[in-house]
Amino acid sequence: MAILVTGSSGYLGEALIRTLKSSGQAVRGVDIKPSAFTDNVGSIADRGFVREAMVGIHAVLHAATLHKPHIATNSNQDFLDTNLTGTLNLLEEAVSQGVERFVFTSTTSAFGTALTPAADGPAAWITEEVVAAPRNIYGITKIAAENLCELFYRLHKLPMIVLRVSRFFPGAADNTGLPGEFSQYNRQANELLYRRADIADVVSAHLLAVEKAKVIGFGRYIISATTPFEKADIAALRRDAVAVVQRLFPNCMSLYAARDWKLFTELDRVYVNQLAKRELGWQPAYDFHHVLVCLEKGEDFRSQLAIDLGIKDAHPSAIVQGRDPAA
Repeated sequence: MAILVTGSSGYLGEALIRTLKSSGQAVRGVDIKPSAFTDNVGSIADRGFVREAMVGIHAVLHAATLHKPHIATNSNQDFLDTNLTGTLNLLEEAVSQGVERFVFTSTTSAFGTALTPAADGPAAWITEEVVAAPRNIYGITKIAAENLCELFYRLHKLPMIVLRVSRFFPGAADNTGLPGEFSQYNRQANELLYRRADIADVVSAHLLAVEKAKVIGFGRYIISATTPFEKADIAALRRDAVAVVQRLFPNCMSLYAARDWKLFTELDRVYVNQLAKRELGWQPAYDFHHVLVCLEKGEDFRSQLAIDLGIKDAHPSAIVQGRDPAA
């Protein structure tokens, strides 16, 4: 089976290409930016480019996108061209050329205002049943692209999986708004409690989605590390998240203190991955329990894939003209 990966010069795209090639899988990478992991350089907003790239392809992993940080550097039209028109081009060519399965990388950011509880309310408990309420052009175009994917399943029976992925980028670009006293790894460890996934788990979810697409038909899943919290904890997580974590992980504070780390004092949302685990058979390995086991052993809690990838400029701030930067 030949697989097309869009956004192959980006963080997720490179991770997918690396993993697929290591298993001997036939894979073709496309991106507007050249890289060692990109075979065809061009924009998915160009229908002719997409048509040529799709020849001989059996499955599509569509990870190319303009991200939220690009709102500062790209126009609304750029977001429509890449995130919506680009997706439509891929879907239409997939149907035209007999592609057998399609996986679309969406984002938990699409939940938008549903992620922000009232000041005196509990943390938001985010499952696939929560109605998305996008707050910016990024969220709008990702939801619209999700809807296009669902439409193409209904009209053309193209097996389709949509993955709403939580944050997984390693660098400072995804730390905007977090307190300054938290180091990068301290932040990432804390986020694995409620709103982060390791790149290795994100990749495994995509590969399972390709495998299960024909059986499922259409599915939409949250991809985030398994939270240790229960729904009964959501009120306490807004009042005193530290106490909740201490109750669940009594050894956490000593392990954190040894590194001068701190927990977040309150959490505003919790992503729940139970549907993906049940229907995709996904078993994410990198969660907060894993972090503490690694801290106790003096080991890096990141996956080897995350270490190998390092820190890429996942959201290039200087790009103004580019329509299809790294995914």
